[in-house]
Amino acid sequence: MDVPEIDASDPAVLNDPFTAYGKARDQAPLARLRIPGMGAWWVVTRHDTVKAMLADPRFELSSASFMRPPGIPDRYLPYMRTLSEMDGPDHRRLRRLVAPAFTPRRAEEFRPRIVPIVDALLDDEPQDLVRDFAQPLPMDVICEFVGIPPEDRPRWREYGAAIAAGYGPGFAEAIPGIMDDTLAAITQRREEPADDLASFLIQANEDERLTDTEIVSLVWHLVLAGQTPANLITNAVELMLTQQVKEINVDELMRFCSPQLLTAPRYAKEDVELEGILIRKGDAVTTAMVAANRDPQVFEHPETFDVTRQATGHVGFGHGPHFCLGAALARVETEVALTRLFERFPSLRLGEGVERTPDGGTWRLTALPVKGS
Repeated sequence: MDVPEIDASDPAVLNDPFTAYGKARDQAPLARLRIPGMGAWWVVTRHDTVKAMLADPRFELSSASFMRPPGIPDRYLPYMRTLSEMDGPDHRRLRRLVAPAFTPRRAEEFRPRIVPIVDALLDDEPQDLVRDFAQPLPMDVICEFVGIPPEDRPRWREYGAAIAAGYGPGFAEAIPGIMDDTLAAITQRREEPADDLASFLIQANEDERLTDTEIVSLVWHLVLAGQTPANLITNAVELMLTQQVKEINVDELMRFCSPQLLTAPRYAKEDVELEGILIRKGDAVTTAMVAANRDPQVFEHPETFDVTRQATGHVGFGHGPHFCLGAALARVETEVALTRLFERFPSLRLGEGVERTPDGGTWRLTALPVKGS
C-alpha cells in the first residue's frame, strides 16, 4: 500500500489542515507525518481506524513526549504529570476517583454559575473576542469550578494568558503560581468546604483518598484543557458569522472546526499491524482528528457545516481511555458562551484584522475583531 507523506512544516498543511489531512485520508488509512526536529510519526486518518487505535492497549503514551519548558523549579514538576501522560493502572485509578466530578449531570448543574461569568465579560462589550472574551473565560470558569478565592482570580487570568501564549518565559513563570494557589485553595477547603471541585475531591472517596499532588495535577490538567473551549468558541463565532448561522450545535462545531488537530502520540509496545501496515515497536503514532471528523464513510456531506446534524460520532474530544475528562463541562461552557454572546449582540459581525496563527497541532485564532458588540 502506498502511504502518503505529510510535511508538518508545509504552509499548505499549516494554513489548511482540513484539505491536507483529508487528501491523505482519501488515499490511505495511515500516512507518514514528518515533523521538523522530531522525525516521522505515523498518523491515522480514517474515523474507524482512529477509534480503534485510541482504544488499543498495544499503543501507550509516554511522558517523554510531553515537553517541559525550561525554568520550572524541580519541586513543581511532580504536579505537572497529568492524566494525559498516564496509562495503565495509574490512569485507571485516578480517572475512577475523579470521574464523578465531571459527569454531564454535574456539568448541567454548574451551568447557572457559568452564565454570570459570561455576562460579566460581555458587559465590557468585547472588541476582540480572543483577547476580551474567549481567552479569559476558561480561567474564570475554572476558578469558579475549582474553588479559587475571588481575590486570586485576576491573577489567574494572567496565568491563563501566559499559558495560552505557549511555551516561553511567561508559561514557566505562571506554573509556580498556579500550583501554590491550588495548594492554598485545598488547605482552605479542608477548613471551609464549599460546592466546588476542591471540596468534592477532598471529601469523596473516603477509602482511597487523593493526594494533594494528585489534586493539583488535576487542576493543572484543567488549565491546559481549558484552551480547547477558548479556541472552539472563537472558531465557532468566525464560522457562524461567516455562514450567517445563529443556531448552536456544539457537537457539529466540534466536528467541523475543533481546535485539536492531532492527538498526543502513542508508541507501539510491540510490532502491530494496522490496516495492513506494519507499525514497528517503539514507533510514534498519532491520529488526525481533523481528518476523521470529516470522513465521508461516517458523515454525509462532511465538508458542509450542518447545524441540524446529529454529530455525536465525532472524535473531537478523543476516544477510549483518554476521552476528554472535561468534555461535558466544555460543551456547557461553549453553549452558554455562544448563546449569551448572540443574545446580547444580535447584530454582531466580523471586523477587520481576523488573524489565525499557523500551528501544526491546534486550529486557533489569535485575533477576532468584531463589530456590533
